[in-house]
Amino acid sequence: MIEEIKSALQDLSIPEKKAFLPRFFKAGKGGYAEGDQFIGVTVPDQRKVAKEYWNRISLNELEQLLSSEIHEHRLCSLLMLVSKFEKSKDTKEKKEIVDFYLKNKEHINNWDLVDTSCYKILGRYCFENQEDSILINLSEEDNLWSKRIAVVSTMFHVKKDSFQLLKKLVITNLNHPHDLMHKANGWLLREMGGRNEEQLLDFLQLHYQKMPRTTLRYAIEKLDENLRQDYLKGRI
Repeated sequence: MIEEIKSALQDLSIPEKKAFLPRFFKAGKGGYAEGDQFIGVTVPDQRKVAKEYWNRISLNELEQLLSSEIHEHRLCSLLMLVSKFEKSKDTKEKKEIVDFYLKNKEHINNWDLVDTSCYKILGRYCFENQEDSILINLSEEDNLWSKRIAVVSTMFHVKKDSFQLLKKLVITNLNHPHDLMHKANGWLLREMGGRNEEQLLDFLQLHYQKMPRTTLRYAIEKLDENLRQDYLKGRI
C-alpha cells in the first residue's frame, strides 16, 4: 500500500511546484529545512490521496511513509493520521495515535507538518484528557519543532476558551531566537484575542515590551488601528 500511495502522489506531481517548494520551505543550505525533498504535489491533491487511504492503512505502514525523505509523503501520512484520530471512537486507539505521534515527531520537521496536525491530535487529546504536561514537556525541549508543536497544539484549547496553557508556553519561549517561534507565539496570541480581547490586552500589558517585534505584530494584527500603533510605538 505504501508504494501505491507514493505512486498516487507521484502521478500528481507538478514540475513548477517541485521547483518552487524547496525555496518556499527553506530547504536550501542553511535553511531551517535544509535537505528536505519535494515532488511538487499541492496540499488539496494530498488531501484527496489521504481521504482515499486513511481507513485502510495501518500505523506501521504510516510510520514508513512518515519517515520518508519526501515532504509530501510525510504530510500525506499526517493527514491520514489526523483522520484516524478524528474518526476514532476508541479511547485506546486515540492514545495509540498520540503515542505514535510523539514517537515519530522527529519526522514532523517543518512548519506545515506541525501546523496541519498537532492541535488536531495532541492539542485535542491533551485538552480532553487533562494531559497538558505533554505539551509543557515539549515546550521545554531543545528543538524548534517540538517547541512549535507545543505552542500550536494549544489552538484546540484556545478554541475552547482555555488560555492559561497558551500563555504559559508563550512565556517559556518568548525570546526564542527563531522567527518561526516568534510567528507561532504571535499567531496563537492573536487567536486568543479573537476569542477574548481582554485576555490578550492583559497579556500584552505585562509582556509586549519584551516581545520580539514579529510576535507583537502578529499578536496585535486584528486590534483597532490606533491601539495597534500605540503598542508598536511603545505608548502604552
